[in-house]
Amino acid sequence: MTPNVLAARRERARQLAYLSTPALWPVYPFLPVVRRTPGADLECGLLVDVRGVFGVCGFSATVFRVNLLARPAALPALLALPRHVYDSADEVYAAGWRVD
Repeated sequence: MTPNVLAARRERARQLAYLSTPALWPVYPFLPVVRRTPGADLECGLLVDVRGVFGVCGFSATVFRVNLLARPAALPALLALPRHVYDSADEVYAAGWRVD
């Protein structure tokens, strides 16, 4: 394998580990993520351990469209935010979201 392929595999594995393991998140219960699309503005979002903090299931692979510093304090306000819902960390990664 070429060094580029190995580096890409390592980066993907690292990203998936962070996206799927809240215990690794440096600002738990939040994980800031970004999506860089050529020709478009930088998109900011947050993964939130909603189940671990609030006991609500179904949001483990949901990117809430908010900056870490502008996040709401209450759960109803967080759940009211625009969001992208995925089925797994693999889908979050495939959609272009990366740990910031």
